[in-house]
Amino acid sequence: MALSKHVNADHLIQKSHDKHASHGGFAAEQAKEALYSYGSRYGTNPVPKYRISSKGVSADSAYQIIHDELSLDGSTVLNLASFVHTWMPPQADKLVHENITKNLIDTDEYPATQIIHTRCISILADVWHAPSSKQAIGTATTGSSEAIQLGGLAMKKIWQAKRKAAGKSIHEPGPNIVMGANAQVALEKFARYFDVECRLVPISVQSKYRLDPKEAIKYVDENTIGVFVILGSTYTGHYEPVKEVSDLLDEYEAKTGNSVPIHVDAASGGFIAPFAHPKLLWDFKLPRVVSINTSGHKFGLSYVGVGWVVWRDKAHLPKDLIFELHYLGSVEYSFSLNFSRPAAPIIAQYFNLLHLGFEGYRGVALDDLKNARLLSRALENTGYYTVLSDVHRPVGAVGGKGIDAHDLEAYEPGLPVVAFRFSDEFQQKNPEVEQKWIQTLLRAKGWIVPNYELAPDLQQVQILRVVIRENVTEVLLDKLIADIIEITEELASKASSEHALNVLGKMHGVRKKHEHKASNFDAGEGSEASGTYARSC
Repeated sequence: MALSKHVNADHLIQKSHDKHASHGGFAAEQAKEALYSYGSRYGTNPVPKYRISSKGVSADSAYQIIHDELSLDGSTVLNLASFVHTWMPPQADKLVHENITKNLIDTDEYPATQIIHTRCISILADVWHAPSSKQAIGTATTGSSEAIQLGGLAMKKIWQAKRKAAGKSIHEPGPNIVMGANAQVALEKFARYFDVECRLVPISVQSKYRLDPKEAIKYVDENTIGVFVILGSTYTGHYEPVKEVSDLLDEYEAKTGNSVPIHVDAASGGFIAPFAHPKLLWDFKLPRVVSINTSGHKFGLSYVGVGWVVWRDKAHLPKDLIFELHYLGSVEYSFSLNFSRPAAPIIAQYFNLLHLGFEGYRGVALDDLKNARLLSRALENTGYYTVLSDVHRPVGAVGGKGIDAHDLEAYEPGLPVVAFRFSDEFQQKNPEVEQKWIQTLLRAKGWIVPNYELAPDLQQVQILRVVIRENVTEVLLDKLIADIIEITEELASKASSEHALNVLGKMHGVRKKHEHKASNFDAGEGSEASGTYARSC
């Protein structure tokens, strides 16, 4: 067991202080303070951890202290675990800095900013084929998590109104919502936070690790407020078949008279599918799709802090969710969970829409997918790995080798994500090698590549996952592939020091996952994990 499990670092530091340098019991309080080795160079005193200091420090000192501590974070360039975009052109940086003090909710004070906000909604409505982009209904959010809550709430309110109009109870047995077990945790949060029964549909290899439409329809009844369909699973990048779900719900309505809407969680796919897969039917072209959300700070290529939700039309945004505000001398209409929010991320989004246009977004999406295919093929060609994502395979394929096609439409539509695991052959030859060490040893080289379990019913399968963002270039992929191969071969070689990690892992049994103590919560103080991917949008 690690030494840190036995030794309290704060107590150790307190006992190790130079006692002769104490003044008035000052040393006894130093355990509560973070000491910096060259803080005195800037004229600082020890900086408190748990209380505010009686006196401040210079702006230069505060900057240097925080700057140095944040250097312990991983590199955003080498963070291949995250979907969140990390680079924008200098001109966008300038716009963000110029508008960083603006509050989006102050519409009367910043009318030009509000016009830009409305333009973004209209543009997205047009890209997603809403009936009218000029009369588009939607709002910016802090991310897809908030957007999903709003989309779910609208469906719940409409279901409640229908039940009341029919003289039926809205409490017994109460509303439910259907989604795949691969759902991102924000979808499950909606169900739990807003008292809706969450019906998780198990996934399988045959369903491509995502929602199976034929299984999903079995979970639908008269109390189903809607179905969450995910355009880009966070596990493997697969698109869920929105058209197939819609067709089955059409058949269900014809038999039962119950109309069940679809909300598309296009957190990532909303800025990939329209540009890379324009023939795919998934958006407002399908009448059953009533709302769509996306994250501008993912493949919308903006900095973190902006998401979007757009409704088909006003009829699908219940009046109960719209607040008329008489505030600061004007009348405003609000239907978001947050009130104040920074305007800069919305302005950054508009910069991209203006700067890139359709062809620019298409170029970025196709480049990302090209690099995802490169990584997929390289991993499979090693013989060490099996790739679970399918963007390098022909349309409709379930597993098998990838292809090299001139026609981009020949490839399976999906996100530029590569999910992979040890191949069966490699595991048979090296049963002692544990896949978790790939993540650990890659991190030692600076790469952040997560290793985690698939969703319920396939949780025994561990995968590694790489998200190909705009700044993950072929130059980086060359080095990543070389490092993965080197680490894999070292782990398999009984003569290498890395191979000893396998022995160490077996000696200690199942390794507990790292818990972030900065949260001030201990094991068991949260609700039991359902198995869905517990990451925020």
